[in-house]
Amino acid sequence: MSGGAASDRVALRFFLPPEDLRPFITTIYMLEVSGCGGGWIEDRLHPEWANLRLIPDMSIEAAIGDAPMAGVSAAVMTGPTSVSTHFRARDGVSWGIGLLPMGWARFVDAPADAYADRPADVMQDPAMARLAPLLGSLDAGSRTPAARRDRLVDHLRRALAPPTPREPEILRLELALVDTSIHTVSGLAEKAELSVRTLERLSASVFGFPPQLLLRRQRFLRSLAQFMLDPSLKWIETLDGHYHDQAHFVRDFKRFMGMSPSEYARLPHPVLGAAAHARMAVAGEALQVLHRPDAP
Repeated sequence: MSGGAASDRVALRFFLPPEDLRPFITTIYMLEVSGCGGGWIEDRLHPEWANLRLIPDMSIEAAIGDAPMAGVSAAVMTGPTSVSTHFRARDGVSWGIGLLPMGWARFVDAPADAYADRPADVMQDPAMARLAPLLGSLDAGSRTPAARRDRLVDHLRRALAPPTPREPEILRLELALVDTSIHTVSGLAEKAELSVRTLERLSASVFGFPPQLLLRRQRFLRSLAQFMLDPSLKWIETLDGHYHDQAHFVRDFKRFMGMSPSEYARLPHPVLGAAAHARMAVAGEALQVLHRPDAP
């Protein structure tokens, strides 16, 4: 299944992975930027799970949180994030693969918290060695989107490590995090059938952040998703039910996006606006972290 969205200079296409990869991957997506005339198109990415991005013929610069803007390597893994990423791109095509926490555990030989809020060069980092062949696959044979997607899928299947005994715990925690009724660490531990201590260890090693921060991020992104799908809404109309009031939401907005809601609303969102609608059409959720996982 696939779907696309486009603006004057941005075309996005999202693909659901085949069923055997859905416990590990949210979507595979293609971004094409054109008509910039040597200039840049800019946007700000919300916090999300880990993403592998392959940029064989495109120039992208990015800054996670307060980091300085810098060029992005041709194959870059961004670990799970808790802050906004400011990025800009020139004309060209790039591909992305969104990883669920279960996917991180199967594709990356390192704990997620070691890569939280930072990028890694897949071609240089030994922990990413399973994924390094994906970059070359984009230039092999036909360059049509469908052919490139299929080659990525083939390489992802080969890169998948064997299952680990932790997978039932990981899945239960993934499912607990997308349960909109849960808003406390104790409730999260109970839903995931984990002790609080085990929850804390699993959250760090596979999900990248402490459980309290994960819950806070989910609450914030449920609210942001409403705005991304309908920017005509007032912020008060988007608020998740677990916010006490609008001031509570504004504090979270500044924590995760580095600016106020009004500042964010005034900015253009040529990439993320299109992405929210395209992703919703294909995957049923506008944002990656709201994606409900499948069981292995």
